[in-house]
Amino acid sequence: MLRIGLTGGIGSGKSTVAELFAARGVPVIDADVIARELVAPGQPALAAIVAAFGSEILNAEGALDRSRLRERVFSDAKQRLQLEAILHPRIRAEMTTRITTLNAPYVMLVIPLLFEAAQTDMVDRVLVVDVSPEVQRERVAARDALSQQQIEAILTAQLDREHRIERADDVIDNSGDLAALEQQVDTLHRRYLALAKA
Repeated sequence: MLRIGLTGGIGSGKSTVAELFAARGVPVIDADVIARELVAPGQPALAAIVAAFGSEILNAEGALDRSRLRERVFSDAKQRLQLEAILHPRIRAEMTTRITTLNAPYVMLVIPLLFEAAQTDMVDRVLVVDVSPEVQRERVAARDALSQQQIEAILTAQLDREHRIERADDVIDNSGDLAALEQQVDTLHRRYLALAKA
């Protein structure tokens, strides 16, 4: 089974692209979705995060306070690496397990930090969703209620646009409308089916 790694900067539209592939019958395994499952109350990963960062990163219900944790890890690179060391191996293991249960020509693995977490060995091809940094900032500000400072910290922690595109096998330009996006997804879907057959 062909494994396509879907990545792109924050606010580039990875989720929308993943949904379009899913609508075409492609199985999608999303690292962010798995991360949320792994840090649910009662999960070992949440216990490990609390052990590393203290109980102040929990909310009143005992669930992970994402915005508090985000604030901490994006203002301190050492803490971000510490969090990644807890989560990335667990996410990778879970993705690998889920791949083995599939029977499809190809699978879409949505891994926002594909390059940053050195996980390109998990995939056969890399698909980058691309928009300009200005569009990224606009979308994230509208979606996540983050300060400009927080947005900049996240953008800084991610691989820059030029290097991401340089390392891609395929690029989707998500600066247009939905129809333009659908067209690009259809083209790639046909290409991936052909590659999977070959």
